[in-house]
Amino acid sequence: MQRRQFITLLGGTAVGWPLAVRAQQGERMRRIGVLLPATAVDAGFQTFVGAFLQGLQSLGWSIGRNVRIDTRWATDAGEIRRHAAELAALAPDVILAHGASTVGALLQATRTVPIVFPVVSDPVAAGYVDSMARPGGNATGFTSFDWGVSAKWLELLKQTAPGVARVAVLRDATQGSGNSQFAVIQAAGPALRVEVKPVNMRDAEEIERAVSAFARSPGGGLIVAAGPAAYNYRDLIVTLAARHKLPAVYYEHSFIAAGGLMSYGPDYVDQYRQAAGYVDRILKGEKPGDLPVQTPTKFELVINLKTAKALGLTLPPSVLAQANEVIE
Repeated sequence: MQRRQFITLLGGTAVGWPLAVRAQQGERMRRIGVLLPATAVDAGFQTFVGAFLQGLQSLGWSIGRNVRIDTRWATDAGEIRRHAAELAALAPDVILAHGASTVGALLQATRTVPIVFPVVSDPVAAGYVDSMARPGGNATGFTSFDWGVSAKWLELLKQTAPGVARVAVLRDATQGSGNSQFAVIQAAGPALRVEVKPVNMRDAEEIERAVSAFARSPGGGLIVAAGPAAYNYRDLIVTLAARHKLPAVYYEHSFIAAGGLMSYGPDYVDQYRQAAGYVDRILKGEKPGDLPVQTPTKFELVINLKTAKALGLTLPPSVLAQANEVIE
């Protein structure tokens, strides 16, 4: 199954996007800011943004004719804060922002510019919105989890590698969502006869040291909980899982494209497409505080058969039958 093609961004506009050189006479040019916690060459985020732009196009928005896109890419906290301040100062009509690291920085920079997040783990706990039904402020969007998904990771790991008796859960303890995901996995452990251990992700040295120590005993597996730290250390985590022959389940597709075993989580491409609908409604006059935060409606299981073979695993038909995408 082929992954969706992505649209490449260059200088805040999209290559291949149908451009209109001059705005039609009398049509107001609107401005959208985009803040992403990744590099401009990140294929996964290019896919997400491509879906967002396609969603905008389907709603009648064309770059250069009636909308302008200002995109900022950043991977460290200081850079994210700087770009958030820059975008807020531009006073666009709305800003699209991915995840807690960007939304938090933007809300520190502005409480007036509307913000739409296609992905945030727990916006209520983080203080970004008053409630899911009535956000109340200048931000709204889509959550990345129903917490029950975390238990599904453990179930998939046990089905795929029945010999797993110990699981290290890599989570960001500074994020409330990381602790919530771990709690759900830990509660599911006894029924599956799996011992669950938390591993913090403060820095690369801590991750490498903890995973290496965990791998010294047999019967181990990994679960990588969602969060900005996990994404920042994606390549390191995938490399460590391969080096120590640890079957691992991740929360997002890009880990599998990087060589991970399997992922199960919300379809972020679909959520970016839906986010275009919220941006459209805000551009047409609705307030973000009146638009309810929505939970995921589509989930995807992605499996890397090459990695399974390297780990000596034969995936059961029951797991393969659930897969939305199989990488061979």
